[in-house]
Amino acid sequence: MNWNNWIRQIHRWTSLVFAVFVAAIFIALGVGKQPAEWVYFLPLFPLAILVPTGLYMFALPYLSGRHTTG
Repeated sequence: MNWNNWIRQIHRWTSLVFAVFVAAIFIALGVGKQPAEWVYFLPLFPLAILVPTGLYMFALPYLSGRHTTG
């Protein structure tokens, strides 16, 4: 697997972890339980990985230099 595929896999799995954290917080709030303050900071760790990998994948087509015409 090349470098681009690794970045995509890391981004994909990290986004699932991020979504689970956010959903768990909303479910806890919906049930009526107030989670501890530190629970609100849990989504920031996957988000810190999602931002650079997402920016890399966004910029990749512009930086590749391969342009097709037709």
